[in-house]
Amino acid sequence: MKYLVIKCGGSVLENLPRSFYEDIVQMQQAGEWTPVLVHGGGPLINQLLKSLNIETKFINGLRVTNHDVLDIVEMVLSGMVNKQVVRNIAEVQGSAFGISGVDGNLLKAVPTSDAQTLGFVGEVVEVNQTVIEGIVKQGYIPVISPIGIDSTGQRYNINGDIAASAIAKSLGANLCFISDIPGILVEKNGVKTKVDKVSKAIIEEMIENQTIYGGMIPKVKAAIDGLVHNIREVAIINGFEKSSLLDYVNGKQIGTKIVLEEEIA
Repeated sequence: MKYLVIKCGGSVLENLPRSFYEDIVQMQQAGEWTPVLVHGGGPLINQLLKSLNIETKFINGLRVTNHDVLDIVEMVLSGMVNKQVVRNIAEVQGSAFGISGVDGNLLKAVPTSDAQTLGFVGEVVEVNQTVIEGIVKQGYIPVISPIGIDSTGQRYNINGDIAASAIAKSLGANLCFISDIPGILVEKNGVKTKVDKVSKAIIEEMIENQTIYGGMIPKVKAAIDGLVHNIREVAIINGFEKSSLLDYVNGKQIGTKIVLEEEIA
């Protein structure tokens, strides 16, 4: 069984076409690949925080999370967004099972090294993959919200890209980040062009010169970390492009493939 962990950010999720979910269901039914969906929900979290007059800010693409922010993050991610994704899959005749990283201690977490600055933002130290495997054996597509938990029951806000990478590592899966752009873009002579393949060293250089910035930073860092730790392959693809997921699993050149130096041609 080959797993494909599919990460969808909140800004992308709001507008993904019906065909995207049809592709996921078709992939599962074909049987060669087993999809696992991990989602964010940033825009909806921002909207609710603003309506409640709760201040929020980001540092290097990560949301600073105090108790009040954490409550809203969990409510939006594990409630509203998670169940919307499950419904979207049901609408195209698929069967999904929505869970949080808290359920079954799926995402065991500890505070990040920047906890004094970021608050209740965590990093995943262990994934209880038997929870995912159990859902899959029952014939469901797992849909996971990135909230973690530690041994004391403390919750943590986990960046969705980092959570997806940790899950892919535990399953030995391929990892796809779904975007609204065709991949990593670089500007040459005033024209933006897609990079088909990029290495760890080039990624680090792009972060340094700010070609890659903001929310893309944790995405590519999670990709590189995953490649070092058992993930077969990482790609960034456009979820709005028809059949992009199916094209990816069928081996077509699509999106940006992120690789280690020794693999780059």
